[in-house]
Amino acid sequence: MDQPLVTTAHRPHHPASRKVTMDYRYHCTIPAADGRNTLPVNPCRLLDFTLLRLSAGESWTGGSGDREILAVILGGTANFTVAGRDFPQVGQRPDVFSGKPHSVYLPAGSSVTVEAVTAVEIALPSAPSELATDPYVIAPEQVAGGRWGAANFGRTYHQILTEISQPELPARRLIVGETYTPSGNWSTYPPHRHKVDDLPAEAAHEEMYYYRVSPANGFGISRVYTDDGYEENVTIRDHVMQMMPEGYHTVVSAPGYTTYFLWFLAGTQRTQGAREDADLAWVGQTVPTLRGLGL
Repeated sequence: MDQPLVTTAHRPHHPASRKVTMDYRYHCTIPAADGRNTLPVNPCRLLDFTLLRLSAGESWTGGSGDREILAVILGGTANFTVAGRDFPQVGQRPDVFSGKPHSVYLPAGSSVTVEAVTAVEIALPSAPSELATDPYVIAPEQVAGGRWGAANFGRTYHQILTEISQPELPARRLIVGETYTPSGNWSTYPPHRHKVDDLPAEAAHEEMYYYRVSPANGFGISRVYTDDGYEENVTIRDHVMQMMPEGYHTVVSAPGYTTYFLWFLAGTQRTQGAREDADLAWVGQTVPTLRGLGL
């Protein structure tokens, strides 16, 4: 039976708790079983996420419904048929720590079949969309890469689908990329938020981070905090989801480990803008000096 690739029924905030990860307001762990895995809780109104895992030869058929989806190949290779169009042999990296990704944009209202050529993991961030456009593939050579920050808050990134690096690729709401935080370093630092539309300084966006860690037994620490004083500090391991309908956010990798996160945003528009925590913004102002010192 055909099933949607995303789940659009969202659950309300859970009460604040420090006992179990699943009781946190802004964090959860998504299952990673074979097949289609959905978020057990989601405080966001626009964003959603599905993790699709298939063994070689297995297939999945579903539909995008009223949402646009970017299928990011985390590892492996798959054949896609989207709205009657075939995209064979999508994906080449074995895992998220081995190069830039292939991705497939799935417009709203599309039928989708995914057939695993090899064992494959596919991330499926999504957002509501009324955009009428054709599906398309984003090849690794179309993915922009670079470095943000400096010194012990330096990290590398891939911009997969953004209005900055890929303005020629149509999308209604989704902005998607990847970040790699080295051993002992911080990402999204100084912490920032996406709360209100006050461009160019800030844009109102929800955001999610999907985490992996290398080596796999490692960890990081995520911090999310709000203007009214609520705060969560959570251990990051494989398949943890950091969900941010609001709040400042940052993450640090434990020494000896690299954390990866797939980041994706959605709002009323696709112009990016973030406001840094005013108490920590001075750190970002040191970047030119630190880079000048080769840090």
